[in-house]
Order: sequence, then C-alpha cells, then structure tokens
Amino acid sequence: MTTLVAPPLWAVGPFVLMLLAIAICPLTVPHWWERNRNKLVVSAVLGAPVLILYLVRRPSALLGTAEEYVSFIVMLGGLYVISGGILLRGDLEATPITNTAFLALGALIASFIGTTGASMLLIRALLQTNRERRYVRHTVIFFIFLVSNIGGMLTPLGDPPLFLGYLQGVPFTWTFRLWPHWLFMSALLLVTYFVWDTRAYERETPAARRRDRTQIEPLRVRGALNGLGLGLVVLSVAFLHAPWRELSIVAAAAVSMWRTPAAIRRGNAFTMYPIVEVAVLFFGIFLTMIPALDLLRARGAELSVRAPAHFFWATGALSSFLDNAPTYLTFLALAQGLGLANDVVGVPHAILIAISVGAVAMGANTYIGNAPNFMVKAIAEQAKVSMPSFLGYMLYSGLILIPTFVATTFVFFR
Repeated sequence: MTTLVAPPLWAVGPFVLMLLAIAICPLTVPHWWERNRNKLVVSAVLGAPVLILYLVRRPSALLGTAEEYVSFIVMLGGLYVISGGILLRGDLEATPITNTAFLALGALIASFIGTTGASMLLIRALLQTNRERRYVRHTVIFFIFLVSNIGGMLTPLGDPPLFLGYLQGVPFTWTFRLWPHWLFMSALLLVTYFVWDTRAYERETPAARRRDRTQIEPLRVRGALNGLGLGLVVLSVAFLHAPWRELSIVAAAAVSMWRTPAAIRRGNAFTMYPIVEVAVLFFGIFLTMIPALDLLRARGAELSVRAPAHFFWATGALSSFLDNAPTYLTFLALAQGLGLANDVVGVPHAILIAISVGAVAMGANTYIGNAPNFMVKAIAEQAKVSMPSFLGYMLYSGLILIPTFVATTFVFFR
C-alpha cells in the first residue's frame, strides 16, 4: 500500500460539519432543509476548501473520488427508478402470519433491489393490508428494522455502504459471507415481531377483525417487466466494470422510464426528489471525506479500535446518527491503517465483516441512520398511522435492536 502523508487536521472539519448538517438540519430547520438547492449549497460551501487543498496537493484523489461518486449515484438511481416502476397493491387478511411473511419477504429481496427499493415496493401494500387494524405502529417499526436496513446485507446492491466497499475493491460475492449474521438477526426480529403482533391482533375489536376478513383484495403486481431491469442491474454490478457497468444501468433505467405507464409511477407516488437529494448530499460527503479517510489510513494505528467487536459497535454507533455509507468508509480506512492481515482490501475478513454488519444493521437505530427510514415513516403517517417521535423511535430500537446486537456480538464477534 502506498504510504500517505496525513493531511492537516483542519481538513477534516468540513467532513464533520457535513455529517452534523445531515443529522441536525432535518430536526432544527426542516422546511429550509427540505429544498435540495439548499443542500447543494451546503455541500458546495463545505466541499470547497477540500477541493482547493487536493487540487494543490493530490489531484489524483479527486479524480478517483469523482469516479466512485458517479458509480455510486448511477447504481442507486438505477435501482430507485426501476423499482419505482413496479406497483404492488392488495389487501390481504392482516394476520400475524401474513404480516410476518411481508417482513420476511422484504428482508430477503432488499439485498437484491436495495433497501430503498424494497421499502417503497412493499410498504404501501403492507399498510393497505393493515388498514382495518388499529394497532399498526409496531409493524411499521419492524418493517424499518428488517426491510429498510438489515435486509440489505447480502449483496453490494442492498445498502450503500456495501456498494462503496465494492467500489473500493471488495469482491461482489464477498458479502455472501454475511448471511449467518443476516439470518441470525432477521430470525430473532421476525420471531419477536410474530409474538408482538399476535398479542396486538388479540387486542383488535371483533368488528375490526371481521372487516379485515371480509375486505380482501388479492395482491396484484403491475410493471412486473421492470423485474428484468433489476436483474440487468444485478448482472451489471456483478460482471461489468466502469464505464460499461454504469452505461448498462443508465440504459435499463431509461427503458424503465420510457416503457412504464405513468399511472404506475403515480400509484407509487414516484418523484425524482429523493434521488436528487441523495446526489447533492453525497456530492458533499464524497468530497469532504477525502482528508478524513487519508488521515485514518495514515494514523489509524494510533487509535485503540482493533478487535472485530470494537469495529462492530463503533461503526454501528456512528451509523445510527450519521449516514452509514461514509461511516463504513471511515472505519474501513481506520482498519487499513492498522497494518493487519491483508485478506481483502487491506483488512482481515473478520474486521470487514464487523464493519459491514455494523454499518448496515445499526442504521436502523434512528430515523436518520438510513435514507429509507424517514421515507417509510412519512408514508405511514400519510396512511394515518401514528408514528413515534425521534426519541420515541429510539426507545423501540433500544428495547428491541440493542439486545439483538448484543446477542450478535456474543455469537459472532467475541
């Protein structure tokens, strides 16, 4: 590995401020922050000092980061556009078995169409199925846990941190190593949910259960041909390299936009706002994180984070409140600076597993840990589901997820 000269400490400041803006602005100035133009201004202002520094010191780092940024946005945008052309509607009987099956399906497909794609595909059908029930909040919360986060653990398509790892050189099939962790956490949460929902179902009134049994509408899928587009994205990421990978994803997304009836996208409330939001925020993140990553690679050995359990909890803790994609890269750079075994991209397998699982799974701890969390919350509230506040949601995650992560530590990271 090429020896890096550590950048000045001040150069890390824009990265810290960028992450703080993402965490704090949605809570303190939500109306101002909801405009993508304002997010772009923040990204540009904070990124400017880093841009000037690296134009002078190491312009090759800017070029490499630009290539990774384009690949990252193209992959996310392609999955978002294509999955937005698949409309799932229906109203099944909202029994605990039905709801658990919804969550299990989402936890499986999220790794192949992305946590955002799986969340947007399934949440409205799940809410429609449960519209006759009074106790629905816990179902949406477990949906965020499983479909919007933990379910994206098996491939680089599942969650942005893993795709960034892929761009850093982690083989596409390497993430299949995470299946025991995915299965363990998913099984624990599904069993917990089934018990919880069974008790909640028993509390429903006889009239509500009767309406639920009589108002049945079979599940229907429209825009199913977009499944071929999702398959093309999977094959492109697995077997092609830049720029052919990006060109094939753009082509698949363009065909999806052209051939999908507008009524399907209206049914999904599809807009380009979320992916534009991701693009402008990650423009700032990718630019400002360059010196932070260089500093960790150069001086990571001076820190005391060394064991897999350390990386699992440290990565997860920051992923709970900051975006989990740059958090993943931050701790990957830290691990690369420790001079440990070079099993994959300069780190041991056990360390990379801990970083990956922590980044993906603990993004579920708060609404701001992963982008789909807030999307699902907003859609549920539009459907008249009373969702908990920011701190109220953390109470659920503290009672349910933290014990799950403690168990995961004892089983896999001791």
